[in-house]
Amino acid sequence: MATLPDMTKHRGFPSGMPGTGIQFVIRRANPKGVTPIKALPRRARPGSQEHQVDAAFLHVLWHHFGPEPFERGNLDAARLSLLFGREVVPAEKDFDPASYEALLMINEKTARQSFPESFEDVMEV
Repeated sequence: MATLPDMTKHRGFPSGMPGTGIQFVIRRANPKGVTPIKALPRRARPGSQEHQVDAAFLHVLWHHFGPEPFERGNLDAARLSLLFGREVVPAEKDFDPASYEALLMINEKTARQSFPESFEDVMEV
């Protein structure tokens, strides 16, 4: 059996969006290699379920990490990619999009403009 790369598991981070099957974290490292994070176009309109999922994920990121850099770890690449390059940005000069150890941070100004509801203390979903 192949040895899986080390991957920080963010304790206390919700596994996903309740009632949707959409995941926020992965359980184990990908044995075929780390899925790279890349900016994906976001087509979700405000008020849509997709927008609500993005807002909920950002809400959890903000309330878990705040403005500080955080390690990618077991955060889902697809969820991060929908925010990447806008609300979530690299936190290091030599950012490796295919590393579980890559450091990210929330671009607070952009995130507050895109998803103001994510910064409320409690977010209804």
